[in-house]
Amino acid sequence: MPYVPFTQIAILVLAAVFILIAVRQVGRFTLRIWQIMLGGALAVLLTGQISPSDALLSINTDVMVFLFGMFIVGEALVAGGYLECLAHRIFHRAKNPSQVVLLVLFALGTSSAILMNDTLAIIGTPVVLALAARHRISPTMLLLALAFAITTGSVMSPIGNPQNLLVATEGGMPSPFVTFAFWLAIPTLLSLLAAYCVLRLIYPGEFATRSLSDGASITCDTRCMRICQCSLLVIVGLILAKAALAVAGSGSFVSLPLIAVCGAVPVILFSHNRAAILRNIDWETLVFFAAMFVLMESVWQTGFFQSFFGGGNVTSVPVILIVSIIVSQFISNVPFVALFQPLIAGSGGTTAQLLALAAGSTIAGNLTILGAASNVIIIQNAEKKGETITFLSFAKAGIPITILQLAIYGLFLGLA
Repeated sequence: MPYVPFTQIAILVLAAVFILIAVRQVGRFTLRIWQIMLGGALAVLLTGQISPSDALLSINTDVMVFLFGMFIVGEALVAGGYLECLAHRIFHRAKNPSQVVLLVLFALGTSSAILMNDTLAIIGTPVVLALAARHRISPTMLLLALAFAITTGSVMSPIGNPQNLLVATEGGMPSPFVTFAFWLAIPTLLSLLAAYCVLRLIYPGEFATRSLSDGASITCDTRCMRICQCSLLVIVGLILAKAALAVAGSGSFVSLPLIAVCGAVPVILFSHNRAAILRNIDWETLVFFAAMFVLMESVWQTGFFQSFFGGGNVTSVPVILIVSIIVSQFISNVPFVALFQPLIAGSGGTTAQLLALAAGSTIAGNLTILGAASNVIIIQNAEKKGETITFLSFAKAGIPITILQLAIYGLFLGLA
């Protein structure tokens, strides 16, 4: 039996996790994504690839608290029926499946630039599943549209996702909102259109012209509606405050965890269903993220991926885009940006380079399921409703979409 170097066990565990997520099956047992990732984290802990103290420190508490708060808001929106009311107002005018998909891509995609892609993943999954059931559209196709929409749409804003925020704050941009919009708004809209075209090619039958039922009017629970509206107003208000403070150079005062926790406060204080809401939030996804941080930290400590950054020009716009897309599949986009950004700063740190890092690490989420946290949130929430996206079905659409988007962003940023 060949000897496996001790430092390579974490890499083997990561490979096993990828394979299991792809097949989701061991004998007669069907595995959930969170179970696979938890198994990987336990494997590196038990084999000594990471110490317990390092494992605890690797868990990003900002992300965990943010998700916890947003899960509370999302569950309140679903449980009280307010989310269904909002969806009806947005989508009831769609007359055919093509218009439904376009609305998912562009309405939810552009919204993710303000509400963050993870937030839209939480509240958008039940919306698209309800649309799929009501209009007899493939739930897999609409879930894919949601995933590609909120990942792509979040590119054009410094608060669209955590890695963009990191680029904007650490990159020293004087006006990050103007900078992101000026450089990335047009290629992002074109990238959303590219996603629509690919989905139409892969699922031609789902776009067959047919009339859609308008659906019965929906009545919202007044008390629940007011609580949910209060939560959403708090979230949007704090996001706008953060944007204004960021322009003034003090945006760190309003942190992401603070936004999520403040948004959850009205639900906790005033909802009569608070116990059920807390019981029904997506605890499994929280377990997934905690386990993912542990596994990815153990892999990073091996130095395996850092060895690829040792030589050559890795700070040109095309290379930044490609490296960001590939490496973000393995170590998650936020830690990758944190580690790669100093290389860009050391080479001068032009605006095009910084935005290539933001765009590449974000559209990495369109390549595979593990490329973005929002993908996992969508799948975990969908599986609670009996639906899912397989690794292969995601890649079938995600690979061509990512290639097209790579060309679009490369063209715009490379010519700038």
